[in-house]
Amino acid sequence: MKELGKGVRVRIRLIGVVFILGFALVTMRAFDLQVLQEQQWGERAERQHQKVIPLTPQRGTIYDSNGEELAVSVDVDSIYIEPRKLENRDLAAKKLAKALGLSSKTIKTKLKGNSNFVWLKRQVTPNQSESIKALKLSGVGMIKEPRRFYPNSNIAAHLLGFTGLDPKGLEGLELKYDKTILGRGGYLVMERDALGRGIGAGSPQVQGATHGHDLYLTIDKNLQYIAERELADGLRRTEAKAGTVVMLEPSTGKVLAMASYPEYNPNAFFRYKPYQWRNRAVCDSYEPGSTFKVILMAAALNEAVVSTNQKINCENGKFRVGGKDIHDHKKYQKLTPAEIIKYSSNIGSAKIGKMLERKDFHRYIKDFGFGQRTGIDLPGEVVGLLRPPDKWFEVDLAAISFGQGISVTPIQLTAAVAAIANGGYLMEPYVVDRVVDSQGQVTQQNKPRVVRKVIAMDVAQTVSRMMEMTTEDGGTATNARVPGFRVAGKTGTAQKVDAVTGGYSVDKRVASFVGFIPAEDPQLVMLVSIDEPKVGIYGGLTAAPVFSRIAAQAMQSLKIAPNEEMLAGEKLPSLDQIIVEAMAPKRSTAQKMTTSEVSGGPQMPDFVGLSYRQVLALMQEDHLNISFRGRGRVVEQSPIPGMAIPYGAPIWVRMEPPS
Repeated sequence: MKELGKGVRVRIRLIGVVFILGFALVTMRAFDLQVLQEQQWGERAERQHQKVIPLTPQRGTIYDSNGEELAVSVDVDSIYIEPRKLENRDLAAKKLAKALGLSSKTIKTKLKGNSNFVWLKRQVTPNQSESIKALKLSGVGMIKEPRRFYPNSNIAAHLLGFTGLDPKGLEGLELKYDKTILGRGGYLVMERDALGRGIGAGSPQVQGATHGHDLYLTIDKNLQYIAERELADGLRRTEAKAGTVVMLEPSTGKVLAMASYPEYNPNAFFRYKPYQWRNRAVCDSYEPGSTFKVILMAAALNEAVVSTNQKINCENGKFRVGGKDIHDHKKYQKLTPAEIIKYSSNIGSAKIGKMLERKDFHRYIKDFGFGQRTGIDLPGEVVGLLRPPDKWFEVDLAAISFGQGISVTPIQLTAAVAAIANGGYLMEPYVVDRVVDSQGQVTQQNKPRVVRKVIAMDVAQTVSRMMEMTTEDGGTATNARVPGFRVAGKTGTAQKVDAVTGGYSVDKRVASFVGFIPAEDPQLVMLVSIDEPKVGIYGGLTAAPVFSRIAAQAMQSLKIAPNEEMLAGEKLPSLDQIIVEAMAPKRSTAQKMTTSEVSGGPQMPDFVGLSYRQVLALMQEDHLNISFRGRGRVVEQSPIPGMAIPYGAPIWVRMEPPS
């Protein structure tokens, strides 16, 4: 009995130890769950009886250089429904369909099933929101969500781009800086039971979103508006297919304006076709034509293969290179480099290109930024076409010398000419000046960046003077003049490649003008490119007048005073109207002629008393190539009004300021 009692006591003790150990383990586990892992398990429990619906993130604002809003996020109502709480779904579907402009079938589809939450329509208009509130339907609620809005509609649309419903950036700066602009999305939190059913009578809880960073651009909204308005007017008058304007500050590389046409409204981008969204300034490439001659001349002078007083034989207008003939628009004899730029001689340019030779010319083309991206902070930039010099035949070297056989983008060409205006320093163009967070702190500040020094200062000044001569009497760009300012620039008219034949098109061209103002102290560089003009196909007749109107108004907007004595009768145009002369009604055929019947060629119009732009309009109508002498209004002309114009005969008008 004693031994049996002893065995029982041992077992009891063992069982007691086991119980103590078990209790200790349970206690430790409970401590771990309730103390050490309290937050983790609490969050799991919370998720089990909460449904979380993500809301649209809040995007930052985009401002112009003066703090004007270009893109903002506005809170609007998004409509949701809780089907379980609807008493009569069919009746509710009819009322909701009428209020939201949707079909009853669409609404009924959303109401099917026992879902606790369904988006009915997001980001509705204020009128639709008021209509829904007036219905007072149980189970229908509203949540504020930010919607992207562009208060200036079409202005700077190609630069800004647009967003989707997400709202992810889909084009332009909205795409390029999407992660920077986009804030953290908020959440709609709804209580539910173990079966997923909504519980409680209160409204869903909303956890607010964080605001994205703001962008401050280099773009001036006033200059942007001027550029877009005048480009659209120029395209309308020339019946052109498309066009581009790029305006840079040469000393910094800041983009002051960048316009493309056709235009579109980013508030309703879905109504337009994708080709209308494209920012042609960075996404399109074209053959620059004669505007490229200034790049050739800068390279040749910098390498000292040609001197400023050297005379180059332009072969009386026809020159054979590599088995092909090169022509000038007039039969020139010997011209200086300055005259080659002024009169835009292809033959003279081809001969200078031969002096420079392939490798050196190719090196300067690369140094000026062609054949590579400029680095501008916009999406979709292309590099253009620049073949290696060992692939150039003799005729290729000649063609590239006057801007054929190479393709460039508008931003590349503008930046390259800005290097000439900037004393030989190539700057990297940029659009975003700074990024500011929701607390007002600058998180990123972009500063001017020198890419490289391309040519010497004295060479840049020499080429600038040559470019200025194109706007003087007898030059190809007299119509680019701006009253009270000296303008330097170069016209270009390049044939487009025919996609079918692979050769150059007979009737499709790109007319352009690139220049800077004031010529002696450049404040802006601007390129105007017009694609496939039908009225006045040459750069001096189509692009140069657009440059003149934009530049004149830009000088006023930038408060830059005229530095040249303005002739009597000359004045700068108002910011709110186009130059009166450009809007003047065209004279009738009866007014143009003093003799009703002549023979032997086209008849000479009566230009006496007309201004530059009025003469230009008649030139375009009659397809004449007229040389201008002087400034003001026409006082003398040759041939006299009404006479037949012999083929190839010189045509000129002499102008004087109004007395």
